[in-house]
Amino acid sequence: MRRSLAAALLLSTLMTVPAAAQEAVRSKPVAAPLPAVQMPQDVPYPGGTITLDVDVSDTVQRIFRVKETIPVAQAGPLTLAMPAWLPGNHAPRGQIEKLTGLVFTANGKVLPWTRDPLDVYSFRIDVPEGVRTVVAQFQFLSATAGNQGRVVVTDKMLNLQWEAVSLYPVGYFTRQIPVKATVTYPDGWQAATALRGRKSGSTVAYETIDYEALVDSPVFAGQYFKSVDLGRSVTLNIVADAAENLVYTADQMARHKKLVEESAVLFGAMHFDRYDFLLALTDEMGGIGLEHHRSSENGVNPEYFTKWDDGPGRRNLLPHEFVHSWDGKFRRPEKLWTPDFKTPMQDNLLWVYEGQTQFWGYVLGARSGLYSKEQTLDAYAHIAAKLDTTRGREWRPMEDTTHDPIISARRPKGWSSWQRSEDYYNEGMMIWLEADAILRQQTRGAKGLDDFAKAFFGIKPGDWGQVTYDREEVIGVLNSLAPYDWAGFFKTRVDLPTREVTKNGLTMGGYRLVYGDTPGSTTKQVEKDLKGVDQSFGVGMIVKNDGEIMGLTWDSPAFKAGLVIGAKVLAVNGREFSGDAFKEALTAAKDVKRPVELIVRHEKTFRTIKLDYSGGLRYPRLEKTGEGEGNLDQLLKPRT
Repeated sequence: MRRSLAAALLLSTLMTVPAAAQEAVRSKPVAAPLPAVQMPQDVPYPGGTITLDVDVSDTVQRIFRVKETIPVAQAGPLTLAMPAWLPGNHAPRGQIEKLTGLVFTANGKVLPWTRDPLDVYSFRIDVPEGVRTVVAQFQFLSATAGNQGRVVVTDKMLNLQWEAVSLYPVGYFTRQIPVKATVTYPDGWQAATALRGRKSGSTVAYETIDYEALVDSPVFAGQYFKSVDLGRSVTLNIVADAAENLVYTADQMARHKKLVEESAVLFGAMHFDRYDFLLALTDEMGGIGLEHHRSSENGVNPEYFTKWDDGPGRRNLLPHEFVHSWDGKFRRPEKLWTPDFKTPMQDNLLWVYEGQTQFWGYVLGARSGLYSKEQTLDAYAHIAAKLDTTRGREWRPMEDTTHDPIISARRPKGWSSWQRSEDYYNEGMMIWLEADAILRQQTRGAKGLDDFAKAFFGIKPGDWGQVTYDREEVIGVLNSLAPYDWAGFFKTRVDLPTREVTKNGLTMGGYRLVYGDTPGSTTKQVEKDLKGVDQSFGVGMIVKNDGEIMGLTWDSPAFKAGLVIGAKVLAVNGREFSGDAFKEALTAAKDVKRPVELIVRHEKTFRTIKLDYSGGLRYPRLEKTGEGEGNLDQLLKPRT
């Protein structure tokens, strides 16, 4: 190719310019300053009460239609936002992508809007002179399939979350913004929520309440509905896929009533004027377990009542979410409380918020009879053993997993045992089990974590606001019960990497973790739900009965053999793969001491892989040590 004379001269000039001089001609822009963050004010919203009209009657296309009327006090800039940071989600989970068709009007004229480029949940408009109300109309396109997000509407039930169908004026504490909501439901459906309202046909006009409390008061509604009084102003509201799922026995409901009584005795004070369990018995609407101050959203299998004897299933869900009324909603880590839904939350103390809730959820499940004592011990064994397979603890402290809701947004992980996940739930529980044992040891059985619950969560009876805390207060209350190096205790278990999870709560409680070839009730339930085999405790592999590999333990024999998640095992020791054939092969290898041979397909590649493992089947269980009743036995005993 011929170069032009000018091009040749330019190339010659550049070749003779020193490198430093060439560097000097690079353009270097200066960063534009970011706008200052507008801090919300703790003053009443000057516009007055917002009215919110929502139509959720479309159960076919599942589109929620919204008309929101926002009173304004003056002309000028106005920012309206969809909630982003949602309490209980521990991360920005607002479904802004599903808000569509947004139009603002005032006095019948359309108002142009722009989205804040730094906060895409916020919309800016200019309010003209003389305008007293702005009307926002839009749709929320709820998921019609699981790959779009959680399904919240079926032809038999729905879950309405107010943050999905409302905007709020930015610049004020949300507790200072009054809202009056009206909802139109499908004909013949009944709805339950912590809110109270007046029904006219298929429409319910709810009481005026502040926006913070509105968002904290979701709705379950359905065609098949039943409401049960559990006592102490607590109601169990049940929606189901079919009428036959609503059949329960007197004994089953007595255990739910006992949960309320045991909780009242434990904490010594209620922090609600009323409480509504929202319980969906479904395999069609997406699963959920989400806490609120005066209610909770709970999704379990349709046969929750009708196949009660098949195992505990998700019966620890209601105790867990109920405890959150005290732990997480009333008492809340100071950096997890925010004045609005724009301010980022800081999750560091989730090992108290969720960890101690997990602790009390299992304890109250046992005390109420929702779980038997044996089922609770099986759950502890499975949890402790599973946490020991989390090899990522060698590099990542447990406290760092509190940031996981933000880091990973609860997406699936390829190497979860090395990456770690939200271990602050179950590892937090194990730490609090040990704390209970230490309190009992230090006080010769006079005090335990029950006393911490009363001192920490049982203050200010009837108050359903929020009282915040920090780590120092947690340590201070523990020291008031039994002087001990609690700061050092938490530092080594929470802040630093560990080789294995603490089991001192089990050993000091009169039990030890052992392994055998028979699964306990929790592991049986896990394998039933998986439709496969969980041998993460031994060979380091979780595999479905059809051969799909669902999990691998880092540095386990299965890992070292080169297996990957998503691969499919076609054969084991020359036989077509099945869950039973896999178990038989692992059992046989224990005697003959020879590798288990697998034929594996990953994408378009087939490989023969040998598992150098002869440990047989390994399932965790707790074994009693010593005679008589130990600390753990005492912890799980009913109090009423």
